[in-house]
Amino acid sequence: MSTIKLRAKESKGVVTVKAIIKHPMETGQRKNKKTGEKIPAHFIQQVIGKANGEEVITVNWGPAVSKNPYLTFGYIGAKGDTVELAWEDNQGNKDSLKSEVK
Repeated sequence: MSTIKLRAKESKGVVTVKAIIKHPMETGQRKNKKTGEKIPAHFIQQVIGKANGEEVITVNWGPAVSKNPYLTFGYIGAKGDTVELAWEDNQGNKDSLKSEVK
């Protein structure tokens, strides 16, 4: 099951991509209430957006981004384009999803 929900819609030659990524985005500063130990840092470091295989956006995130982050961006494109969003976190986990522009 993908951790990414993705929508891409074209209007007047501009494609708007909206995505929510399911991820805990732990800073490494919070403590477990039961044990008192710090919860290890676990956050997305990089998100890459591509249109028809060509990179259109690269986002570098850190631990200050909230849980289940929302990302939106636009590019000059058309209906039928293939949009891909991929992320990688500080623990080496990865996910990606492709979608067709409506």
